[in-house]
Amino acid sequence: MRRPPAMGAAAWIAGRPVLWVGAVFLALTFGMDALAPHLGLLFPPGTRLIYSRASFPELVAAHALLTGAASLVAITLGIAAALFATRSTGRAYAGTLDRLGALAQTFPPVAVLALAVPSLGYGALPTAFALVLYGVLPVMGAGMAGLRSVPAPVLEAADGSGFSPAGRLWRIELPLAAPILFAGIRTSVTIGIGTATIGSTVGALTLGSPIIDGLSGGNPAYVLQGTVLVALFAVTVDLALGEVQRALTRRAR
Repeated sequence: MRRPPAMGAAAWIAGRPVLWVGAVFLALTFGMDALAPHLGLLFPPGTRLIYSRASFPELVAAHALLTGAASLVAITLGIAAALFATRSTGRAYAGTLDRLGALAQTFPPVAVLALAVPSLGYGALPTAFALVLYGVLPVMGAGMAGLRSVPAPVLEAADGSGFSPAGRLWRIELPLAAPILFAGIRTSVTIGIGTATIGSTVGALTLGSPIIDGLSGGNPAYVLQGTVLVALFAVTVDLALGEVQRALTRRAR
């Protein structure tokens, strides 16, 4: 029996959580001010229910801009380090790069911010620095793993076909390594979205602002609003990148 088109569309949407999770995220982003007054029963009497320092669309936009810019730098540096470590001139430094990346991950984000503020000042800049520091390692590690996973016979066939080193890299190695590399990018971006919330402790405007203000002012409503939105933001972006990763995997096959 042929499935009706409406049921097929519903099943297609249900099978792609990014669509309905993203819809909930957008609905809360633009409708939180209207929804918050109806949540009074969840909080103690007298609690201010609507965060007013900035609108939620403004918070989401600032959070997205900060994490997007930092992720772009981290991805660029991570891919460059992976390429260097897998070329003949840089293989001897691969272990050193791994250790440096792992060492960077051992510093707590708050400590990185505290060290960065004296030289970079308050606001978005020290937060971006911390996000780049934490975002490079997943990309570099996945890039190295992906490039090393390309079968040797494929590389030999490319050399035998007359590919230059640059041509082999761009037309053979990177397309085959793309699914693994993109998994690292996905991890890096998701970590950045969550970690950016602490930037509000040094004056950056992010979705962490209502969380920090709520904790310092004893307002659980603000904490709940910021927490729910940053979680939905991270999940939505992760699901969207997962769709891209699956497409790359199918293409690599």
